[in-house]
Amino acid sequence: MATDLRLPTDRIVRPDKDRFLDDENPFEAMMSRFDRAAELLDLEPGLYKVLRHPEKQITISIPVMMDNGEVEVFTGHRVLYNTSRGPAKGGIRFDLHVSLEEVKALAAWMTWKCAVVNLPFGGAKGGVVCDPLTMSAGELERLTRRYTAGIINTLGPDSDVPAPDVNTNERVMAWVMDTYSMRVGHTVTAVVTGKPVEMGGSLGRREATGRGCMIVTKEALKHLGMPINKTTVAVQGFGNVGSVAAQLLKREGCNIVAISDRTGGYYNKNGIDIDAAIQHARTARSLEGFKGGDQITNEDLLTLDVDVLLPAALENVITKKNASKIRAKIICEGANGPTTAGADSILDEKGVFVIPDILANAGGVTVSYFEWVQDRGGYFWTEEVVNDRLTEIMCNSFKEVLRLATQHKVNMRTAAYMVSISRVATVHRLRGIYA
Repeated sequence: MATDLRLPTDRIVRPDKDRFLDDENPFEAMMSRFDRAAELLDLEPGLYKVLRHPEKQITISIPVMMDNGEVEVFTGHRVLYNTSRGPAKGGIRFDLHVSLEEVKALAAWMTWKCAVVNLPFGGAKGGVVCDPLTMSAGELERLTRRYTAGIINTLGPDSDVPAPDVNTNERVMAWVMDTYSMRVGHTVTAVVTGKPVEMGGSLGRREATGRGCMIVTKEALKHLGMPINKTTVAVQGFGNVGSVAAQLLKREGCNIVAISDRTGGYYNKNGIDIDAAIQHARTARSLEGFKGGDQITNEDLLTLDVDVLLPAALENVITKKNASKIRAKIICEGANGPTTAGADSILDEKGVFVIPDILANAGGVTVSYFEWVQDRGGYFWTEEVVNDRLTEIMCNSFKEVLRLATQHKVNMRTAAYMVSISRVATVHRLRGIYA
């Protein structure tokens, strides 16, 4: 990031630092990190106001004919947070806990995540309040298509490009793509990413987020002078991100001593057989009953004496209540928002090296970008090319954030936000405000 982008100190906004330290409000908790970075960047008041507000918030009712013949009405959201750098990019989640505040926070996260790895995307997020585990495939398809129809005016490869998220997958993206394509009258593969490879998806996409976590963890170990073959790792969350990250880190020489999912955790000081755990989880649909380690709780896993802790499950699992008990030297945030704003200062005081979520788990959106590029060009890359280009972007982004952290004597999270906000703000200054 060029130093000449900094502004005079008399143009700075100095927000009330305690106002947004609310662990219960995901948007305000996330924006407390934004405020700190904005202050260090001397962000002018006008731009501060622009970047603190989403561009567009859509809430719709989604009537769906259920299998029993009754009509249920669901609520759906789509937030486009900032599109100054390019089309909005962000997943769609189906979950009972979806709220507008959560979707807004995740859309802002996507804005900073795309910018920190320098992708030509803005940030978005979507969600539907529902329990997909109780719904049939037919009900989910009708829900998806009606939701897509409700937000279709924002969708498009040049405007808003969804992807899978919590409780959605390749199949759901195929339904979104088909609904959009039927509306415009021709097939548009680039309107979503995370699709099946057979219909324009990218090789390497499924593993991309976990692979990105592995890449930046290796970079952190190298920076701290910690030999990878003596590194112990605990992974909370054994879904796509956690299982892939654990598998790849083990292949690199790390000793994965603990894993967990929603049913609980397992610890083995001699190392978990990750391939066996993946096979068990695939067969049993969870880690419950896995015989490869002693049972522990998810809370216990977070405070194990390990070199690397990789939270890849839920938001807000590291809080003011347990941050002082964290014994890991490195935290690689595979999930979005696993650490609350209130826990940041405690981890700083303990000297924990945190690789923030907007950098650590950016591998997924990076390969989503590759998929979008391949769809637009009609030419598809080998998995080796995808992984090589992902490695280059993740390594360069880590080094850029680390350089700024060292230069300004701030932690990696603040530095990552500074990189992101600077890039988004620069484009706003160049484009100006349309009147």
